[in-house]
Amino acid sequence: METRWAHRQECLYSACEQTAVKLTEMGSSKIKPLTARERALALAQRFREIYPDAHCELDFKNPLQLLIATILSAQCTDKRVNMVTPALFKKYPDARAFAKAGPATFESEIRSTGFFRSKTKSILGACQAIVSKHAGNVPESMEELCALPGVGRKTANVVLGNAFGKNEGIVVDTHVIRLSQRFKLTTNRDAEKIERDLMKIVPQRDWTLWSHWLIWHGRRRCFARKPDCANCEVFALCPSGKIFLRTGEAKKA
Repeated sequence: METRWAHRQECLYSACEQTAVKLTEMGSSKIKPLTARERALALAQRFREIYPDAHCELDFKNPLQLLIATILSAQCTDKRVNMVTPALFKKYPDARAFAKAGPATFESEIRSTGFFRSKTKSILGACQAIVSKHAGNVPESMEELCALPGVGRKTANVVLGNAFGKNEGIVVDTHVIRLSQRFKLTTNRDAEKIERDLMKIVPQRDWTLWSHWLIWHGRRRCFARKPDCANCEVFALCPSGKIFLRTGEAKKA
């Protein structure tokens, strides 16, 4: 039954995608009739072409390293995290090593990522739980990941999608929130509600990539302040682009 439903859903997505692409090719004047789902599907096709190498920009070699890096990335840039983690992963090669780390020493080692006290509590607590409840291995389910200290749905989605290849949800960070609203794919502001909205219109096979696409586009083109609408590759699919150009909110060409 699940296989049959998945096939029907795939066929529906394919039909909607073809319709959306045809409308896109007809010109921006024809974009108005697009539904949120059609727009999402057309965006997915374009982003696949624009960012064929989109990926998680945190450096990691295994699920544990990605979990640690993701916790460190809260209110911190990926670039800064990637500067801190090489020495960290060399000193603490597995969950048991992290679990035994001294809090004060660990705080000093991650201080530059900000919020180092709360991050230390989360990382050491998570690793202690991984050792005691999961034999030192990062769990592979949403429920078990979210049960770890300091791990929420966003972090769990990052680990599941990028370390285990499981599309169980969509990572919603500040870039995804901003672009989802600008593309008129949601009217919500709460991350979990936005995720639910996106999961209804983005094909499940693209859930992990979708976050990467929006994050890459947000960092490279659709900036929080002065988005580069004049050079935007998906301008024709963005309901906000023309408004930003007209009001002067966009970067000057």
